[in-house]
Amino acid sequence: MFTKAFLAAAFAALSITTASAGDRPPGKVTVVFDQPLPNAPGKSMKVVLVEYGPGAASPSHTHPKSAFIYATVLEGQVRSSVNGSPEKVYKAGEHFVEEPGSFHGVSANASETEPARLMAVFVLNSNEKELVTPAKK
Repeated sequence: MFTKAFLAAAFAALSITTASAGDRPPGKVTVVFDQPLPNAPGKSMKVVLVEYGPGAASPSHTHPKSAFIYATVLEGQVRSSVNGSPEKVYKAGEHFVEEPGSFHGVSANASETEPARLMAVFVLNSNEKELVTPAKK
């Protein structure tokens, strides 16, 4: 199992910040787990923590075409729209999935005053390096 020190080091070492969505502040994305799946050769599981300050948002984006994603809100409320679906607000404890090849048009903190955090679990091809590709304008 992972120790608290290991996870703290992983948070610090692998932290990246997403680009701003319009005039909103960016969210922070940290890879907290990356492991090949021994029973599925060529596949890996990667877990990221997405932290949104009040009013923060990620730009519209896609993920690798091989990625199946399960996301759960850990704190606050997250506004999301995948593949043109109506925007929905997910509260702490609620979750959503993104099928391979999905377009994530909206991913934002639903609150202008409180932070929000979500955990996203990716199952994808092990050779994928970039987890997020901003949409072309």
